[in-house]
Amino acid sequence: MGAPDKIAIHNLFGIEGLDIAWYGILIAVGIVAGVLLAVYEAKRRGYTSELLVDFMILALPLAIVGARIYYVAFEWDYYSQHPEEIVAIWNGGIAIYGAIIGGVIAALILSRWRKFPLGRLLDICAPGLVLGQAIGRWGNFVNQEAFGNIVTDPNLQFFPYAVYIQERFTGTEWVIDQWVQATFFYESMWDIGVMVLLLVYARRAKHDGNVFAMYLIGYGIGRFWIEGIRISTLQTSFGMPVSQFLSLILVIIGIVYILVMRKRNKPDVLYEGRYCKDFKKAEA
Repeated sequence: MGAPDKIAIHNLFGIEGLDIAWYGILIAVGIVAGVLLAVYEAKRRGYTSELLVDFMILALPLAIVGARIYYVAFEWDYYSQHPEEIVAIWNGGIAIYGAIIGGVIAALILSRWRKFPLGRLLDICAPGLVLGQAIGRWGNFVNQEAFGNIVTDPNLQFFPYAVYIQERFTGTEWVIDQWVQATFFYESMWDIGVMVLLLVYARRAKHDGNVFAMYLIGYGIGRFWIEGIRISTLQTSFGMPVSQFLSLILVIIGIVYILVMRKRNKPDVLYEGRYCKDFKKAEA
């Protein structure tokens, strides 16, 4: 495949001497898009945008901290020798599972604080969360990271199956000028599909938490598949990539939750608090 078919992009661009990372821009766009979709879901259910404002005030810092702690924990061999770099998040090093954990903690705090049903809050946020992940995955492209296996067959060296990168780390060495499987694109498209599924399912789900459980199942299956073809991923002691193992756990949790809730006869909690549109009208 000739040079014109190769896709490459610089990770930084400058504005009056200020370097701006495309990765950061894509993450920001993903967050904004996800929040807007969550606001739409909240309003569709009869709640005000204030619910998402309060949630994001808690979720953003906790998600960032969680993403960093998760990354550092699994790279402890390095950071134990360089503790001064633990807080240097501007040098890179975050993990989506840590961000999800931080977001769930934020949801738990808001739920207890405002007496808003936890499962319902997670359901409202789930489609926006996976949309943000779909957009954020393109950051792996500009960073030239988290790709799949090397593609040696010239007939398969085309996007979207594969993508050309200038350099990448295999786990033991840097290799230059390679076509690799475009796993970032696979996962991004998978996440879009999961988002559509959640938006449809949200109108049929019978219990709080079911939509988020379906997110765990859908995202978990996709991530399990993707991690199986990625290289240079953290491994468990029994040889399975850490993210693949965690994805399997998410799928199991989601399935168990839905099965348990299916047998539940107790109705969901009735909420008539400050985030209800009718509550705001009553105050006025």
